[in-house]
Amino acid sequence: MKHYRKELWFETKKRREFINITPLVEKCLKESGIREGLLLCNAMHITASVFINDDESGLHQDFETWLEELAPEKPYERYRHNGFEDNADAHLKRTIMGREVVVAVTEGKLDFGPWEQIFYGEFDGGRRKRVLVKIIGE
Repeated sequence: MKHYRKELWFETKKRREFINITPLVEKCLKESGIREGLLLCNAMHITASVFINDDESGLHQDFETWLEELAPEKPYERYRHNGFEDNADAHLKRTIMGREVVVAVTEGKLDFGPWEQIFYGEFDGGRRKRVLVKIIGE
């Protein structure tokens, strides 16, 4: 059994962004040489997410609107967590969107359904954060 590990680093300009990281993850898979197995991709920060969905700008705006309705950024004082920080909403948004994805690897490719892509979701941007890609298989 082979294994592969790589960290992908991001620094977003905005507080919240969705970035399609599928090409970066596919590059990792190619580097790994693994043809059959499993790929784990997870956010290594508690205010960021990795999830699978469609790469459609209207849907991304819908996510933004929906998440902001569920956990609005302001007023900051509405959250007990906010004292030294102002990112309680980012923690909640990450919980909703999820920490990681696992994708089957078949014949050296990510075994996706139609339209599926991997995204990095940033909910408290403006600093460097990382995503872990771990692949195991043969």
